[in-house]
Amino acid sequence: MTAPVLEARGISKSFPGVRALQDVSMTLGRGSIHALLGENGAGKSTLIKVVTGVHQLDAGTLLLDGNSVHFAGPREAIAAGIAVVHQERNLIPRFSVGENILLERLGDNLLRSVDHGAIHAEAKRWLDVLELDVDSRIPVSRLNVAKMQLVEIAKALSLRSRVLLLDEPTASLTPHETVVLFGLLRKLRDEGVSIVFVSHKLEEVQEICDQVTVLRDGRNACDSRSMAGLGRQDLVRLMIGRSEQIPNWSVRDRTTAEPVLELYGIATSIGHNGIDLTLHRGEILGLYGLIGAGRTELAKSILGIYRITSGEIRIGGQTAHIRSMAEAIHCYRLGYISEDRKQEGLILMHSVLENAGMTVWRKLAGAFGVLTDRTIRARVEPVIRQLDVRTPSLAQTVGNLSGGNQQKISVAKWLAAEVSILIVDEPSVGIDIKTKAYLHGLLRQLADRGTAILLITSDMPEMITLADRIAVMDEYRVKGVIANDRVYEGMSERIMHLIHGQEAA
Repeated sequence: MTAPVLEARGISKSFPGVRALQDVSMTLGRGSIHALLGENGAGKSTLIKVVTGVHQLDAGTLLLDGNSVHFAGPREAIAAGIAVVHQERNLIPRFSVGENILLERLGDNLLRSVDHGAIHAEAKRWLDVLELDVDSRIPVSRLNVAKMQLVEIAKALSLRSRVLLLDEPTASLTPHETVVLFGLLRKLRDEGVSIVFVSHKLEEVQEICDQVTVLRDGRNACDSRSMAGLGRQDLVRLMIGRSEQIPNWSVRDRTTAEPVLELYGIATSIGHNGIDLTLHRGEILGLYGLIGAGRTELAKSILGIYRITSGEIRIGGQTAHIRSMAEAIHCYRLGYISEDRKQEGLILMHSVLENAGMTVWRKLAGAFGVLTDRTIRARVEPVIRQLDVRTPSLAQTVGNLSGGNQQKISVAKWLAAEVSILIVDEPSVGIDIKTKAYLHGLLRQLADRGTAILLITSDMPEMITLADRIAVMDEYRVKGVIANDRVYEGMSERIMHLIHGQEAA
C-alpha cells in the first residue's frame, strides 16, 4: 500500500441503544480507491460521519498525513481537504443546481455580492465532466433522484479535495452514468486523490477498487486488505459469514393471466405519449431505461401526481382516475414503493411502528375508528422480522436508523398493506446483499401469490433476475416489450439495442 493519507485507529461510537462501531480501523493509501463494505447497520455510514466530523468519536484516533486530527464539524473536514457524498442527499431543494454545487463558496466574501454568472459557469464545467445534461439554473427540487445523486457528486468534485468519501454513489445510476463516474474516479486516483468507495454492488467494487475494509456488526471483518486475489464469494463471506445463495428461478409467462393494470394511449403533461402497457395478475413487469427515460414519472402519472392529458387507465377492467395515494390504496389496492425514501417514502421523525403501519391504519381501525398500537404491531411486526430490520425497538425514530434499514421500512409498510398491485421503484437502493436476496425472494413470492408488480430498477442484473417481461423506455416512450429468458448477456444486449433505437436482436 502507498503511504497513508488518512488513518482511523480503534474507532468506537455508540448511540442510545446501539453500539455502531467498536475498535474499527482503516488505512487509506494515497492515490488509491478503497472499498468499505458491510451489511446494513454494519457501521459504514457511521464511520464516514465520524471521519468527516458529523459524529464525534467515543474512542480511537484519526490521523491525516500522520498527524492526529479532530474535526468539530463537516466544514473543518472540508477545510482539511476531505469531501463526502453521503448516502442521504444533502442538497437544498429551493436552491439552483449551480448554487448547490458551489454551496461551500457562496458568500465567502461578505463585502462582495454573489456572482451568479461565475457560479453557473463553474457548475456547468462539473456537470459536463459527469456528462449530465441539466440547466444549472433550475432548482434542485425539479430533478429526479438519479440526477440529484450526480449533482451531489459534482458538488464534492468541485471542492478539489485530496480525500473523497463516496457513500453509495452509484445506487441510483444506470450503467452508462456509472461508466462515466468510474472513468472520472480512475483519473482522480491517478492524480493522487484518495477515494473511499461504499457500495453493495460487488461487481463495481471488484472493477474499480484497490483495497478493501469490511465491517460486520460494527467491527472489522478485515482491515485495509488488498483486493488482489479476492473473489466475489470471498467478499460475501467476509460481509455475512457465509457464501451467497443465488436463486435459479424458472422463466414464467403470465401474459395469459387476467390483466389488472392497463394503459391505453397514455399521454401526460410532462411529455409521455402513446404509452400502451398491460400488467397481468401475478406478473412482474419491468420498466428499464436510462436516466430521463420517464419511468418514475410514468408511475407517478398512474398515481395522479402528474396529469394525464389523454388515454385511459384501467384497473381490474374498469376505467380508473386516481387523485391521491390514499385513493390508490383504499379504492384500487395499489401501492407504491418510492425511489426517494427520505422525501416520499418515510416520515423520518416518526417511529418504526408508525411508518410501517401507516398504510393499514384505516383498514385496521374498522367501522368505529378505534386503533391501538397493539393492533398495528400485530400486523407490522411479522413483516419487520421478515425483512430483518436492525432497530432497538419499534418505538425507535426512523431517522436514527441506517439508510438500508430505512429502505426496509419503506418496503415493509407496503407488504403490511397487502395490496394487489405494487409499483416498486428502485427497491434495493442501499440494501445489502443478504437483504437484497431476501427482498427478491419476497417479490417473487408476492407475484406467485397473485400480486401484480411493476418494477422500476436501474440495476440490470436485478431487472433480469426478477422481471417476467421488460418494457424498455427512452425519452418518455415505450420502445418495446421483451419476454425475459433470464440469460444476462443476451437480454442486456437486446435492451440496449432498443434504447439506442435499433430492433431487438
